[in-house]
Amino acid sequence: MAKITRVGVTFPPDLLRDFDATIDKIGYVSRSKAVQDAVRMFVSEHEWLQKEKGTKVGLIALIYNHDVKGLETALTNAQHEHSRVICSTMHIHLNEHDCLETIVVKGEINEIKNLAEKITAKTGVKQVKVSVMSL
Repeated sequence: MAKITRVGVTFPPDLLRDFDATIDKIGYVSRSKAVQDAVRMFVSEHEWLQKEKGTKVGLIALIYNHDVKGLETALTNAQHEHSRVICSTMHIHLNEHDCLETIVVKGEINEIKNLAEKITAKTGVKQVKVSVMSL
């Protein structure tokens, strides 16, 4: 059997509650197995995106907490830095704290990936989904 490494992960209480409810519904026997599967999906998704080449069209969708100081400015600055691949954006207020932003992109995949990675790394960004298609 391969060596196992233990890691510690912190969760906001509501995310852990939702995670536990989901893994119970699916029938996982442990959090560890569910976290391992989630990490595998995360790695697989990013590996697939790294293999893409050329000009693409797509969408970057993100949910973020607008109460996080400086986040909206950082997101706007990241979009301005990559404005040559941004066709359109839409901003929706989901509740008193969270916003959904969709960014329609068209251009070189490396720049689209760079924009998505900058957005994903920001504190206060809760979730990012990237979908790209070939022209």
